[in-house]
Amino acid sequence: MPKHSPRQLDPRAPLVLDTRDLPRRPGALRELRRVVTAPADLGVELISVPEGADLDLDLRLQSVSEGVLVSGTVAGPVKGECGRCLREIDDSVVVNVQELYAYEDSTTDETTDEDEVGRMQGDLIDLEPALRDAVVLALPTNPLCREDCPGLCPECGVHWDDLPADHSHQQIDPRWAGLSQLNRTEE
Repeated sequence: MPKHSPRQLDPRAPLVLDTRDLPRRPGALRELRRVVTAPADLGVELISVPEGADLDLDLRLQSVSEGVLVSGTVAGPVKGECGRCLREIDDSVVVNVQELYAYEDSTTDETTDEDEVGRMQGDLIDLEPALRDAVVLALPTNPLCREDCPGLCPECGVHWDDLPADHSHQQIDPRWAGLSQLNRTEE
């Protein structure tokens, strides 16, 4: 028996799956295609799925002896900024999701830790934690606008792409500044 009772699931929530029409015999299968709105904070510091964006779910719900195996893909837009040059990134992501949700009062309660396997509430499955894990882990922590992004000039902060090929900043050590003047007077 679970140590604590989780929050009550709302069957109308977009990321709550109802399995009432999925027979509880191993091998039974149901396919689900749905467009849902993205929850808040679905990403990392520099790149994320915008809150409210459309996420395309293409899932298979399969009955197994201990519960329901949910597998498939989640696709949606991502927005952020390049970790090198700070330009805007507007892209998309497709990630695989696979999670086992144990039936209530199954032997899985006794054989696994509470956070090892997802738990069903009656016939309901909360897909959000598995979706969040899959999407966030698929996003780069240091996204790039393109693989060969040269970044910014560390001195002036201008994009290297926008600077001429001979761009440089003359750095003279103040202790040697007087000697650089000697070179100019001889010319």
